[in-house]
Amino acid sequence: MRSTVIKQMLEDLPEPSEGEEQQDPVPLMDRSCNSKILEKVIEYLTKHQEFDTSSTPQEDKDAWDKKYVEVEDEDLFNLILAANFLDVKDLLDLTCKTVAEYIKQCKTPEEIRQRFNIPNDFTPVNAISFDFFLF
Repeated sequence: MRSTVIKQMLEDLPEPSEGEEQQDPVPLMDRSCNSKILEKVIEYLTKHQEFDTSSTPQEDKDAWDKKYVEVEDEDLFNLILAANFLDVKDLLDLTCKTVAEYIKQCKTPEEIRQRFNIPNDFTPVNAISFDFFLF
């Protein structure tokens, strides 16, 4: 199992007694993770389980991964949080690598701010001081 958190939760669940109904559901995340993001995580885990049990070429796996992370920035960042919380290392690596590639495509800090909608909160004095330390 790729998620050590889910694996541990499943192992910790008591076995229902004979004739006893299923236990209450186990909450996986706090309210910051919505069903859309959890569905995406499950989609990733399911697909990679299929990859593990078949002889899928690495190029096909990489192509699927690349398409998988073609989501809105907010969803990408929420996938990072979910992968981190659920301890899905491969998904965390994939999503962080995607953000790093987006940053590498930017040439200046201003382009990074625009790409990720980050406000520039430097005062003119801070900006000059910061530029001084960079060079």
